[in-house]
Amino acid sequence: MTTSPSDDLLRKILKETKVIACVGVSLNPVRPSYFVARYLSLKGYRVIPVNPGHAGKVLFGETIYPDLAAIPKDIKVDLVDIFRRSEHVLPIVLAALANLPDVKTIWMQIGVENAEAAELAENHGLQVIQNRCPKIEYQRLFGELRMGGFNTGIISSKL
Repeated sequence: MTTSPSDDLLRKILKETKVIACVGVSLNPVRPSYFVARYLSLKGYRVIPVNPGHAGKVLFGETIYPDLAAIPKDIKVDLVDIFRRSEHVLPIVLAALANLPDVKTIWMQIGVENAEAAELAENHGLQVIQNRCPKIEYQRLFGELRMGGFNTGIISSKL
């Protein structure tokens, strides 16, 4: 089980991933799931939002789906980014295995870990990342991390 993945592995996942299903994404711009999904979409990833409370609405140009099973089969999801509490991860992984034949990675956000779900995913050949944020890892690994973990977009000679 990958609890401390290498930087090389994280970099490989982030480079090879094209489509991310973001489970538990919020429409509230101050919520971490919103700004992580927004950041990833701005970096060129296709972010498929998943949230039953907002199904049918549009976020970042994509329809919000109620669950992974509702994502159209022609959308080839590479990575499932999970913004749900740890106890809710297993059903999400089961749904990913049943409905997303192209999925390669299960990514659990900071504070989210589920050993049973991770073992199940790994036994099905998926890569599992737990307790990490793809936005933070992207910024850290590709030179965009600034003070506080945010890329301010401001160039300055001041410290």
